[in-house]
Amino acid sequence: MDKIKIIGGNQLFGQVYISGAKNTALPIICATLLTEDAVKIKNIPFLSDIKSLNSLLLQLGTQIEIKEEQCNGHLTQTISYCTPKPTSLVAPYDYVRKMRASYYVLGPLLAKYGHVELSLPGGCAIGARPMDIHLSALEQMGAQIEIKNGYVIADVNGRLKGARVSFHSASVGATCNILMAAALAEGTTIIENAAKEPEIADLIHLLNKMGAKIEGENTSTLTIQGVDKLYGVTHEIINDRIEAGSYAVAAAMTKGRLELINANPEHLQCPLDILRKVGVQIETTPNSIIVDAQNAHLVGQDIYTDYYPGFPTDLQAQFMALMCIADGAAMITESIWENRFMHIPELMRMGANINVHGHASAIVRGVPKLSAAPVMSTDLRASFALILAGLFAEGETIVNRVYHLDRGYEHLEEKFKAVGADIERIVIKD
Repeated sequence: MDKIKIIGGNQLFGQVYISGAKNTALPIICATLLTEDAVKIKNIPFLSDIKSLNSLLLQLGTQIEIKEEQCNGHLTQTISYCTPKPTSLVAPYDYVRKMRASYYVLGPLLAKYGHVELSLPGGCAIGARPMDIHLSALEQMGAQIEIKNGYVIADVNGRLKGARVSFHSASVGATCNILMAAALAEGTTIIENAAKEPEIADLIHLLNKMGAKIEGENTSTLTIQGVDKLYGVTHEIINDRIEAGSYAVAAAMTKGRLELINANPEHLQCPLDILRKVGVQIETTPNSIIVDAQNAHLVGQDIYTDYYPGFPTDLQAQFMALMCIADGAAMITESIWENRFMHIPELMRMGANINVHGHASAIVRGVPKLSAAPVMSTDLRASFALILAGLFAEGETIVNRVYHLDRGYEHLEEKFKAVGADIERIVIKD
């Protein structure tokens, strides 16, 4: 239970190297289970979620080789995964409870080996996030599924069969799982109302390189012609648009100027448009984003989270922190998860003026200053919002339970220190 200590008030200037995308790395790592060959994945971030997933794959019998490499002055890792023959088809509770994305082993193991036992997953407590959409789609593809003693037990007689699957919501997790399952299914699978996030496109790129036949990238209808076998490849994952958006808000809140290296502006069009309306200058290149708020007069803007290409739910908490110090009022509406306002009481402890309406909307009225306070992290993105508030606040802010941050933000203290933040980790020893 380490803590982060922040002394607020410093403007941030310089460059921040954006890491590989966590939300891409997790399904792509699980996709390596679809072949007996070695699959080499480059640009994987140093995150606790990656370590947790690697531990699960080791338990399943995957051979893992990790190589650390320098890329443009930034330390990254290339990991090779090879599962010639799994030693287990069970994903136990002790592994899965640490991270919800463990459910990405479901589709690959069922498609490749015809059986999987998956503990019902854990993760951030930001909503119910039921797995019914995954399981219903797999049943349409011929799987027999039972939920017993906290486990999903799935079997298929022979191969999964292609089917027309229509999601009631554009679920990223379900889209990834069914994409992977359909790659080795018999016949053609059509996914309707598929998620269109860049992370989906990156998974499709990997699967097609491995020999899959997937069409419809960046659209809501994906067509997958199943193949008999997939092969080993080398693949470099995209960079993390949510990390880039988070640091963009840091530049805005501290009235600084940050260049976000390796950030893809095409993946952040909606959040960047909001920042421009707030009053921040944004300059983009094909491979970076420059956020300049040195002369900005910040003005609150309404935000409505939505599926890509709409405003990402994973940036809602960070942008709410920004609206806390912008002039005027902003309405924040969360349409994706029903319990993603847990950061609001902590922001209010620091002097924010926020009124919650129902469970999905909040009115944020900007205040001229925030005051430092001890605060408690509740989930991954909320944790970063509290870091942002601490960077702006007067005095010393202590953010508790920062293990959430370690799940999704690589080298956070080092990146912030390099651009002028007064921030340090307080290590709590047993």
